[in-house]
Amino acid sequence: MVSVCVFVGNAKRLSTGFNMTNFKQLYNEKIKSQIQKELGFKNVMQVPRLDKVVLNVGLGEALQNGKLIESSVEQLKVISGQMPVVTKAKKSIANFKLREGVPIGVMVTLRGNRMYQFFERLVSFALPRERDFKGLPKKSFDGRGNYTIGLKEQLIFPEIDYDKVEKIQGMNITICTTARTDEEGRCLLTQMGLPLRK
Repeated sequence: MVSVCVFVGNAKRLSTGFNMTNFKQLYNEKIKSQIQKELGFKNVMQVPRLDKVVLNVGLGEALQNGKLIESSVEQLKVISGQMPVVTKAKKSIANFKLREGVPIGVMVTLRGNRMYQFFERLVSFALPRERDFKGLPKKSFDGRGNYTIGLKEQLIFPEIDYDKVEKIQGMNITICTTARTDEEGRCLLTQMGLPLRK
């Protein structure tokens, strides 16, 4: 097992393998108090935290190729460590040759330790592997402290076997927080190591 030195916020720590409860522990012991000082909260319960992480793959091409759904389910399962759900069309749209109930996407919602595990892998390993990566845009907040990342390809995750990939697909990753404003959400995510552009 290889030890990897990971920089998260201002804190440096040693992560051995994938014991990700350490990341949650780091948040509780160090990051939370730093956010409390920075935002000037009197009560520690006001400090924002991660609520859930949602991975979503839209598959419009699945109307022509049904195997895309199966391969996307397998890939999301490997990336997230949890069984994804196949999403279906809610209504028929003739222009898109879409019928109600046809599978058109795959999604998975992560909470608890799996969420922290995925978040650390995303920040430490996946995003730095993206080509010409210069940081994430600050404008992707939704007004309530939640942040969405649009990835162009799933190959940035080291768990994906390049030889088994039939088609390169993008995905949306939404990081939901308990923050009430974008400023609180930005403070939380930068302290947790999300590389936002300056």
